[in-house]
Amino acid sequence: MVMKKFVNNPDNITTELLQGYTLAYSDKVKLVSDRIVVRANPKPKNKVALVTLGGSGHEPSLSGFVGEGLLDASVVGDIFAAPGAPRVLEALRMFKDYAGIVLVILNHAGDVLNGDMAYNMAVKEGINVKKILTAEDIAAGIDAPLDERRGLGGCVPLYKIAGAAAEEGKSLDQVLAVAEKFSNSMATLAVTMKTATHPQSGQYISELADDEMMIGMGQHGEGGAKGPQKILTADQTAEEMVNRLIPAAKLQKNDKALLIINGSGATTLMEMFIVFRKAHQILTNAGINVVSGRCEEILTVQEAAGFQMFLAKLDDETQKYLNAPSNAPYWITK
Repeated sequence: MVMKKFVNNPDNITTELLQGYTLAYSDKVKLVSDRIVVRANPKPKNKVALVTLGGSGHEPSLSGFVGEGLLDASVVGDIFAAPGAPRVLEALRMFKDYAGIVLVILNHAGDVLNGDMAYNMAVKEGINVKKILTAEDIAAGIDAPLDERRGLGGCVPLYKIAGAAAEEGKSLDQVLAVAEKFSNSMATLAVTMKTATHPQSGQYISELADDEMMIGMGQHGEGGAKGPQKILTADQTAEEMVNRLIPAAKLQKNDKALLIINGSGATTLMEMFIVFRKAHQILTNAGINVVSGRCEEILTVQEAAGFQMFLAKLDDETQKYLNAPSNAPYWITK
C-alpha cells in the first residue's frame, strides 16, 4: 500500500524526529547520545531523578514529558520498539550522583526486558536506583495478574505526580512510595476504530472492519479481551468504559478523581470532548468528584482512531502533586 506520511528515509525517522523535537523546545530539553532526551536545565543533584524508556512513534510520549517537575530523562527506542539495555544504563549513569533514581517501566515485553536488564546492571555498579512498573490497562480484567496488564497512558500522570514529589525534595523511598500509591489507584481502557500503519513499513498493525471497533485493544494493535464489536455511539462507548474503570480505580462515593481522555492520533478533539462529557456525567451521578481532567493527546499511535480513557483516585497528597508547577513541553502547570 502507499504510505502517505511526510518522512524521508524510513530508517532515520527516530533520529530526525528527536532532532526536530529538541530543536523546537530547546529551552526545555536537549538530545544527548542520539537517543536520550534530558532536561535543558538539570535539577540539583540533591534531588531524586526520574528516568523512563520506550519506543518512538507515540509522540508526545514519552519524551514530551521531560522537564521541570516531571521526567529528567527519556531513553528512546526505534518505532514501537524498546531501546536496548546499554542505552538505558547510559542514562542511569548520568544521574548516579543524584539523591537516587526512579526508573519507570511500562509493561510491554521489550521495555520490561531491557529496563530490568539495565536496572540490574546499574545496581551492580552501585547506582542508587529503584524501579516501578506501570500496568494499568484493565482489558484483561480487574483481577488479571500484573504481567497480563499493559502499561498505557497512565505513565504520564504518574510522571507528573512522582516528578513533583522529587522536585519537592522527597527521598528516593518517599518518591517511590508516592508513585506506587498512585499506580495502585489508576486504571486505563482503550478503544480503537482503526489501527495505525507502521511508519517504516507502511503496513497496517492490525485491521478492523469499517463498522467495527474494539474496546481493550492495546496501543500497538494488540487484541482486546472481548474482540471486535459493532461501533457504538459516543455515550454508549463512554458508559461501557467508565463503568468498568470505576471499580478498577477503587473509586467510591465522595472520592476525588482524575479523568483523562487521551486521543490515539486520528480522533478529533470534538469526539474526545463528547466522550469526556458523558464520562464526567456518570462519575458525578455516582457521587465521585472529578477534581482534575484532561482531554488531549498524550500518548498516540500514529493515525490510529480511538482513545484511552484513564481514571484514577486522588488523595490530598497526589492531588497536590498533580497541581504542582511543571514545565515540560507537553505538560505546563503554573
